[in-house]
Amino acid sequence: MTTQQPARWTEDGREHSAHWRSESGARLPARLAPADDRLGADRAFKLVCEGTGLVWRGDFHQARQLLQALARRVERKPPKPGAERRETFHRARQWQSRRAGLLGMLLVPLEAGPEGYTVPLRRAPAVHEACVQAYGPAPAGAERSLVALRELNAVLSAHQWQLRGVAVPALGGERVHPRYGVFSPVRGEYVDLVARAADEQVPAPELAFDIGTGTGVLSAVLARRGVARVVATDTDERALDCARENVSRLRVDDAVEVVRADLFPPGRTRAPLVVCNPPWVPAKPSAPVERAVYDHGSRMLHGFLDGLAERLAPGGEGWLVLSDLAEHLGLRTRAELLDRIASSGLRVLGRLDARPRHHKAADAGDPLHAARDAEVTSLWRLGAHG
Repeated sequence: MTTQQPARWTEDGREHSAHWRSESGARLPARLAPADDRLGADRAFKLVCEGTGLVWRGDFHQARQLLQALARRVERKPPKPGAERRETFHRARQWQSRRAGLLGMLLVPLEAGPEGYTVPLRRAPAVHEACVQAYGPAPAGAERSLVALRELNAVLSAHQWQLRGVAVPALGGERVHPRYGVFSPVRGEYVDLVARAADEQVPAPELAFDIGTGTGVLSAVLARRGVARVVATDTDERALDCARENVSRLRVDDAVEVVRADLFPPGRTRAPLVVCNPPWVPAKPSAPVERAVYDHGSRMLHGFLDGLAERLAPGGEGWLVLSDLAEHLGLRTRAELLDRIASSGLRVLGRLDARPRHHKAADAGDPLHAARDAEVTSLWRLGAHG
Protein backbone atom coordinates (compact mmCIF):
# COMPACT_ATOMS: atom_id res chain seq x y z
CA MET A 1 0.00 0.00 0.00
CA THR A 2 1.23 3.49 -0.83
CA THR A 3 2.37 5.61 2.11
CA GLN A 4 1.61 9.31 1.72
CA GLN A 5 2.38 12.17 4.12
CA PRO A 6 3.15 15.88 3.71
CA ALA A 7 6.67 16.77 2.53
CA ARG A 8 7.98 20.34 2.82
CA TRP A 9 11.21 22.03 1.76
CA THR A 10 12.61 25.46 0.97
CA GLU A 11 13.69 26.35 -2.54
CA ASP A 12 14.76 29.78 -3.83
CA GLY A 13 13.55 31.30 -0.57
CA ARG A 14 10.05 29.84 -0.98
CA GLU A 15 8.28 27.06 0.85
CA HIS A 16 7.28 24.07 -1.29
CA SER A 17 5.15 21.07 -0.40
CA ALA A 18 4.09 17.74 -1.85
CA HIS A 19 2.91 14.35 -0.70
CA TRP A 20 5.57 11.80 0.21
CA ARG A 21 4.80 8.60 -1.71
CA SER A 22 6.41 5.26 -0.87
CA GLU A 23 5.24 1.77 -1.74
CA SER A 24 7.82 0.28 0.65
CA GLY A 25 6.55 2.30 3.57
CA ALA A 26 9.88 4.14 3.82
CA ARG A 27 9.90 7.17 6.06
CA LEU A 28 10.03 10.69 4.73
CA PRO A 29 13.63 11.96 5.05
CA ALA A 30 14.12 14.22 8.05
CA ARG A 31 15.44 17.01 5.82
CA LEU A 32 14.79 17.90 2.20
CA ALA A 33 16.92 20.04 -0.09
CA PRO A 34 16.66 20.87 -3.80
CA ALA A 35 19.34 19.44 -6.10
CA ASP A 36 20.17 19.59 -9.78
CA ASP A 37 22.86 18.75 -12.35
CA ARG A 38 25.46 20.89 -10.55
CA LEU A 39 25.54 18.52 -7.56
CA GLY A 40 28.51 16.16 -7.62
CA ALA A 41 28.25 12.53 -6.57
CA ASP A 42 30.60 12.86 -3.57
CA ARG A 43 28.66 15.79 -2.16
CA ALA A 44 25.36 14.02 -2.83
CA PHE A 45 26.61 10.91 -1.04
CA LYS A 46 27.62 12.98 1.99
CA LEU A 47 24.20 14.61 2.11
CA VAL A 48 22.21 11.38 1.90
CA CYS A 49 24.44 9.77 4.53
CA GLU A 50 23.58 12.72 6.79
CA GLY A 51 19.86 12.07 6.24
CA THR A 52 19.07 14.74 3.66
CA GLY A 53 16.64 13.83 0.91
CA LEU A 54 17.52 15.37 -2.44
CA VAL A 55 14.55 16.81 -4.37
CA TRP A 56 15.77 16.63 -7.97
CA ARG A 57 15.17 19.63 -10.22
CA GLY A 58 17.56 18.88 -13.06
CA ASP A 59 17.71 16.52 -16.02
CA PHE A 60 16.06 13.14 -15.48
CA HIS A 61 18.89 11.18 -17.11
CA GLN A 62 21.40 13.02 -14.93
CA ALA A 63 19.40 11.90 -11.91
CA ARG A 64 19.66 8.29 -13.04
CA GLN A 65 23.41 8.66 -13.49
CA LEU A 66 23.70 10.16 -10.02
CA LEU A 67 21.73 7.24 -8.59
CA GLN A 68 24.20 4.82 -10.19
CA ALA A 69 27.10 6.82 -8.77
CA LEU A 70 25.57 6.70 -5.30
CA ALA A 71 25.13 2.92 -5.63
CA ARG A 72 28.81 2.51 -6.51
CA ARG A 73 29.79 4.43 -3.39
CA VAL A 74 27.56 2.31 -1.17
CA GLU A 75 28.96 -0.87 -2.69
CA ARG A 76 32.54 0.07 -1.87
CA LYS A 77 31.89 -1.40 1.57
CA PRO A 78 30.09 -4.73 1.02
CA PRO A 79 28.81 -6.69 4.02
CA LYS A 80 31.40 -8.69 5.92
CA PRO A 81 30.78 -12.44 6.24
CA GLY A 82 29.74 -13.65 9.67
CA ALA A 83 31.11 -16.53 11.65
CA GLU A 84 28.08 -18.57 10.55
CA ARG A 85 25.83 -18.46 7.49
CA ARG A 86 22.92 -17.24 9.60
CA GLU A 87 24.97 -14.26 10.72
CA THR A 88 26.14 -13.66 7.14
CA PHE A 89 22.50 -13.61 6.01
CA HIS A 90 21.48 -11.07 8.64
CA ARG A 91 24.48 -8.87 7.86
CA ALA A 92 23.62 -9.00 4.16
CA ARG A 93 20.02 -8.03 4.94
CA GLN A 94 21.16 -5.11 7.09
CA TRP A 95 23.49 -3.96 4.32
CA GLN A 96 20.72 -4.25 1.73
CA SER A 97 18.42 -2.23 3.99
CA ARG A 98 21.04 0.50 4.41
CA ARG A 99 21.70 0.52 0.67
CA ALA A 100 17.99 0.84 -0.10
CA GLY A 101 17.65 3.62 2.47
CA LEU A 102 20.51 5.68 1.08
CA LEU A 103 19.53 5.22 -2.56
CA GLY A 104 15.94 6.05 -1.64
CA MET A 105 17.02 9.59 -0.67
CA LEU A 106 17.20 10.78 -4.28
CA LEU A 107 13.66 12.00 -4.99
CA VAL A 108 11.81 13.15 -8.08
CA PRO A 109 8.50 15.02 -8.38
CA LEU A 110 5.49 13.13 -9.67
CA GLU A 111 2.45 15.09 -10.78
CA ALA A 112 -0.97 13.52 -11.12
CA GLY A 113 -4.28 14.87 -12.31
CA PRO A 114 -6.78 14.82 -15.17
CA GLU A 115 -3.95 14.59 -17.72
CA GLY A 116 -2.46 11.56 -15.95
CA TYR A 117 0.87 11.00 -14.22
CA THR A 118 3.90 13.01 -15.36
CA VAL A 119 7.41 13.74 -14.09
CA PRO A 120 8.05 17.49 -14.64
CA LEU A 121 11.78 17.16 -15.41
CA ARG A 122 13.83 17.54 -18.61
CA ARG A 123 14.03 14.33 -20.65
CA ALA A 124 11.73 12.49 -18.28
CA PRO A 125 10.07 9.39 -19.79
CA ALA A 126 6.35 8.84 -20.09
CA VAL A 127 5.28 7.29 -16.79
CA HIS A 128 1.49 7.38 -16.85
CA GLU A 129 0.70 3.77 -17.73
CA ALA A 130 3.34 2.36 -15.39
CA CYS A 131 2.14 4.53 -12.51
CA VAL A 132 -1.49 3.56 -13.07
CA GLN A 133 -0.49 -0.09 -12.70
CA ALA A 134 1.47 0.60 -9.50
CA TYR A 135 -0.51 3.39 -7.85
CA GLY A 136 -3.95 3.22 -9.38
CA PRO A 137 -5.72 5.85 -11.53
CA ALA A 138 -4.53 9.45 -11.27
CA PRO A 139 -6.80 11.57 -9.04
CA ALA A 140 -9.29 13.95 -10.59
CA GLY A 141 -7.68 16.97 -8.93
CA ALA A 142 -4.08 18.08 -9.39
CA GLU A 143 -1.67 16.47 -6.93
CA ARG A 144 2.12 16.59 -6.62
CA SER A 145 4.10 13.88 -4.90
CA LEU A 146 7.72 13.12 -4.20
CA VAL A 147 8.83 9.58 -4.94
CA ALA A 148 12.23 7.95 -4.67
CA LEU A 149 13.82 7.66 -8.11
CA ARG A 150 14.76 4.10 -7.18
CA GLU A 151 11.09 3.26 -6.67
CA LEU A 152 10.03 4.98 -9.88
CA ASN A 153 12.69 3.03 -11.78
CA ALA A 154 11.27 -0.18 -10.32
CA VAL A 155 7.74 0.86 -11.35
CA LEU A 156 8.90 1.54 -14.91
CA SER A 157 10.88 -1.70 -15.08
CA ALA A 158 7.94 -3.73 -13.76
CA HIS A 159 5.70 -2.18 -16.41
CA GLN A 160 8.09 -3.35 -19.12
CA TRP A 161 8.01 -6.87 -17.63
CA GLN A 162 4.23 -6.70 -17.67
CA LEU A 163 4.18 -5.63 -21.32
CA ARG A 164 6.72 -8.23 -22.48
CA GLY A 165 5.74 -11.04 -20.15
CA VAL A 166 7.83 -14.00 -19.01
CA ALA A 167 7.97 -17.09 -21.23
CA VAL A 168 6.97 -20.23 -19.32
CA PRO A 169 8.21 -23.53 -20.81
CA ALA A 170 5.59 -25.48 -18.84
CA LEU A 171 2.96 -23.52 -20.78
CA GLY A 172 4.55 -24.26 -24.13
CA GLY A 173 6.48 -21.00 -24.09
CA GLU A 174 3.40 -18.82 -23.67
CA ARG A 175 3.91 -15.79 -21.49
CA VAL A 176 2.77 -14.79 -18.04
CA HIS A 177 2.59 -11.04 -17.42
CA PRO A 178 3.53 -10.07 -13.84
CA ARG A 179 2.46 -6.77 -12.33
CA TYR A 180 4.42 -4.44 -10.08
CA GLY A 181 4.68 -6.00 -6.62
CA VAL A 182 3.69 -9.51 -7.79
CA PHE A 183 6.34 -12.24 -7.77
CA SER A 184 7.49 -12.97 -11.31
CA PRO A 185 8.03 -16.61 -12.40
CA VAL A 186 11.57 -15.88 -13.59
CA ARG A 187 12.77 -18.73 -11.36
CA GLY A 188 11.12 -21.37 -13.46
CA GLU A 189 12.16 -24.47 -11.52
CA TYR A 190 9.17 -24.27 -9.16
CA VAL A 191 6.78 -24.08 -12.12
CA ASP A 192 8.52 -27.01 -13.82
CA LEU A 193 8.21 -29.10 -10.64
CA VAL A 194 4.45 -28.59 -10.54
CA ALA A 195 4.23 -29.43 -14.25
CA ARG A 196 6.25 -32.64 -13.72
CA ALA A 197 4.10 -33.69 -10.80
CA ALA A 198 0.91 -32.91 -12.69
CA ASP A 199 2.07 -35.00 -15.65
CA GLU A 200 2.42 -37.96 -13.29
CA GLN A 201 -1.01 -37.36 -11.71
CA VAL A 202 -3.38 -39.80 -13.45
CA PRO A 203 -6.26 -39.27 -13.63
CA ALA A 204 -6.24 -35.48 -13.31
CA PRO A 205 -8.33 -34.36 -10.32
CA GLU A 206 -11.63 -32.60 -10.80
CA LEU A 207 -10.69 -29.84 -8.34
CA ALA A 208 -7.49 -28.20 -7.09
CA PHE A 209 -6.68 -25.27 -4.82
CA ASP A 210 -3.76 -22.98 -5.67
CA ILE A 211 -2.86 -21.23 -2.40
CA GLY A 212 -1.17 -17.83 -2.78
CA THR A 213 -1.51 -17.79 -6.54
CA GLY A 214 0.47 -14.61 -7.35
CA THR A 215 0.52 -14.33 -11.15
CA GLY A 216 -1.73 -17.37 -11.49
CA VAL A 217 0.96 -19.34 -13.32
CA LEU A 218 0.52 -22.56 -11.32
CA SER A 219 -3.24 -22.47 -11.78
CA ALA A 220 -2.72 -22.18 -15.53
CA VAL A 221 -0.27 -25.09 -15.50
CA LEU A 222 -2.76 -27.28 -13.64
CA ALA A 223 -5.64 -26.30 -15.92
CA ARG A 224 -3.55 -27.03 -19.01
CA ARG A 225 -2.86 -30.49 -17.60
CA GLY A 226 -6.47 -31.43 -17.25
CA VAL A 227 -7.59 -30.24 -13.83
CA ALA A 228 -11.26 -29.50 -14.41
CA ARG A 229 -11.52 -26.65 -11.86
CA VAL A 230 -8.89 -24.66 -10.01
CA VAL A 231 -9.67 -22.23 -7.19
CA ALA A 232 -6.78 -19.77 -6.87
CA THR A 233 -6.47 -17.66 -3.71
CA ASP A 234 -4.49 -14.62 -2.65
CA THR A 235 -4.90 -11.66 -0.30
CA ASP A 236 -3.08 -9.02 -2.36
CA GLU A 237 -5.27 -6.98 -4.70
CA ARG A 238 -2.49 -6.61 -7.27
CA ALA A 239 -1.97 -10.36 -7.31
CA LEU A 240 -5.69 -11.03 -7.68
CA ASP A 241 -5.96 -8.63 -10.63
CA CYS A 242 -2.75 -10.03 -12.13
CA ALA A 243 -3.90 -13.64 -11.83
CA ARG A 244 -7.30 -12.88 -13.39
CA GLU A 245 -5.60 -11.11 -16.26
CA ASN A 246 -3.19 -13.97 -16.88
CA VAL A 247 -5.71 -16.80 -16.76
CA SER A 248 -7.78 -14.84 -19.25
CA ARG A 249 -4.78 -14.27 -21.57
CA LEU A 250 -3.95 -17.97 -21.37
CA ARG A 251 -7.56 -18.94 -22.10
CA VAL A 252 -8.03 -21.01 -18.95
CA ASP A 253 -10.46 -18.66 -17.22
CA ASP A 254 -13.26 -21.16 -17.77
CA ALA A 255 -11.38 -23.57 -15.46
CA VAL A 256 -9.73 -21.15 -13.00
CA GLU A 257 -11.59 -19.10 -10.42
CA VAL A 258 -9.54 -16.43 -8.63
CA VAL A 259 -10.84 -15.51 -5.16
CA ARG A 260 -9.65 -13.32 -2.32
CA ALA A 261 -8.84 -15.53 0.66
CA ASP A 262 -6.18 -15.92 3.32
CA LEU A 263 -4.75 -19.33 2.38
CA PHE A 264 -7.65 -21.74 1.77
CA PRO A 265 -10.85 -20.84 -0.09
CA PRO A 266 -13.89 -19.98 2.05
CA GLY A 267 -16.07 -22.88 3.15
CA ARG A 268 -15.26 -26.47 3.95
CA THR A 269 -14.92 -27.90 0.46
CA ARG A 270 -12.18 -30.53 0.20
CA ALA A 271 -10.03 -30.92 -2.89
CA PRO A 272 -8.08 -33.89 -4.28
CA LEU A 273 -5.13 -31.56 -4.87
CA VAL A 274 -3.91 -28.50 -2.96
CA VAL A 275 -0.81 -26.66 -4.17
CA CYS A 276 1.16 -24.02 -2.31
CA ASN A 277 4.40 -22.20 -3.14
CA PRO A 278 4.94 -20.06 -0.01
CA PRO A 279 7.77 -17.54 0.47
CA TRP A 280 10.91 -19.58 1.04
CA VAL A 281 12.84 -17.55 3.62
CA PRO A 282 11.54 -17.22 7.21
CA ALA A 283 12.51 -13.58 7.77
CA LYS A 284 10.67 -10.30 8.15
CA PRO A 285 10.09 -8.46 4.84
CA SER A 286 11.35 -4.89 4.88
CA ALA A 287 8.80 -3.78 2.27
CA PRO A 288 5.44 -5.06 0.99
CA VAL A 289 7.01 -6.10 -2.33
CA GLU A 290 9.25 -8.55 -0.38
CA ARG A 291 6.35 -10.58 1.00
CA ALA A 292 6.64 -13.06 -1.86
CA VAL A 293 10.21 -13.87 -0.72
CA TYR A 294 10.17 -13.52 3.07
CA ASP A 295 7.65 -15.34 5.29
CA HIS A 296 7.91 -13.73 8.73
CA GLY A 297 7.67 -16.41 11.39
CA SER A 298 6.91 -18.96 8.63
CA ARG A 299 3.30 -17.82 8.90
CA MET A 300 2.20 -18.94 5.45
CA LEU A 301 4.13 -22.21 5.53
CA HIS A 302 2.74 -23.16 8.93
CA GLY A 303 -0.77 -22.00 8.03
CA PHE A 304 -0.77 -24.16 4.91
CA LEU A 305 0.54 -27.24 6.71
CA ASP A 306 -1.74 -26.82 9.73
CA GLY A 307 -4.87 -26.47 7.60
CA LEU A 308 -4.08 -28.92 4.81
CA ALA A 309 -5.34 -32.22 6.27
CA GLU A 310 -8.88 -30.97 6.80
CA ARG A 311 -9.08 -29.51 3.26
CA LEU A 312 -7.83 -32.63 1.43
CA ALA A 313 -10.35 -35.03 -0.06
CA PRO A 314 -9.82 -38.70 0.91
CA GLY A 315 -6.69 -39.94 -0.84
CA GLY A 316 -5.83 -36.41 -1.92
CA GLU A 317 -2.41 -34.78 -2.05
CA GLY A 318 -0.96 -31.46 -0.98
CA TRP A 319 2.00 -30.21 -3.00
CA LEU A 320 4.31 -27.95 -1.05
CA VAL A 321 6.90 -26.24 -3.25
CA LEU A 322 9.78 -25.06 -1.08
CA SER A 323 13.45 -24.23 -1.48
CA ASP A 324 15.91 -25.46 1.15
CA LEU A 325 17.80 -22.15 1.03
CA ALA A 326 16.62 -21.36 4.56
CA GLU A 327 18.27 -24.58 5.76
CA HIS A 328 21.60 -23.62 4.19
CA LEU A 329 21.31 -20.18 5.79
CA GLY A 330 20.71 -21.67 9.23
CA LEU A 331 17.20 -20.19 9.44
CA ARG A 332 15.34 -23.50 9.51
CA THR A 333 16.39 -27.15 9.79
CA ARG A 334 15.11 -30.09 7.79
CA ALA A 335 14.10 -31.71 11.08
CA GLU A 336 11.93 -28.69 11.96
CA LEU A 337 10.16 -28.90 8.61
CA LEU A 338 9.53 -32.64 8.93
CA ASP A 339 8.33 -32.24 12.53
CA ARG A 340 5.86 -29.57 11.44
CA ILE A 341 4.57 -31.79 8.64
CA ALA A 342 4.06 -34.68 11.07
CA SER A 343 2.46 -32.53 13.80
CA SER A 344 -0.03 -31.21 11.21
CA GLY A 345 -1.35 -34.75 10.68
CA LEU A 346 0.48 -35.19 7.38
CA ARG A 347 2.89 -37.69 5.91
CA VAL A 348 5.39 -37.41 3.06
CA LEU A 349 4.33 -39.43 0.01
CA GLY A 350 7.24 -38.44 -2.19
CA ARG A 351 9.40 -35.59 -3.37
CA LEU A 352 10.62 -34.08 -6.63
CA ASP A 353 13.79 -31.96 -6.64
CA ALA A 354 15.26 -29.35 -8.97
CA ARG A 355 18.38 -27.23 -8.94
CA PRO A 356 17.97 -23.45 -9.30
CA ARG A 357 18.83 -21.81 -12.61
CA HIS A 358 18.83 -18.13 -11.58
CA HIS A 359 21.93 -15.98 -12.01
CA LYS A 360 22.61 -15.56 -8.28
CA ALA A 361 23.34 -19.28 -7.99
CA ALA A 362 26.46 -18.71 -10.11
CA ASP A 363 27.51 -15.35 -8.62
CA ALA A 364 30.62 -16.08 -6.55
CA GLY A 365 30.64 -12.46 -5.38
CA ASP A 366 27.29 -12.85 -3.62
CA PRO A 367 27.89 -13.03 0.17
CA LEU A 368 25.31 -15.85 0.26
CA HIS A 369 26.86 -17.71 -2.68
CA ALA A 370 27.75 -20.86 -0.69
CA ALA A 371 24.14 -21.27 0.44
CA ARG A 372 22.72 -20.50 -2.99
CA ASP A 373 25.15 -22.90 -4.64
CA ALA A 374 23.86 -25.73 -2.44
CA GLU A 375 20.18 -24.80 -2.83
CA VAL A 376 17.61 -27.34 -4.02
CA THR A 377 13.94 -26.60 -4.69
CA SER A 378 11.57 -29.44 -3.84
CA LEU A 379 7.96 -30.34 -4.40
CA TRP A 380 6.84 -32.28 -1.33
CA ARG A 381 3.90 -34.61 -1.97
CA LEU A 382 1.93 -34.70 1.25
CA GLY A 383 -1.04 -36.79 2.32
CA ALA A 384 -3.19 -36.90 5.43
CA HIS A 385 -2.56 -39.63 8.01
CA GLY A 386 -5.15 -42.37 7.96
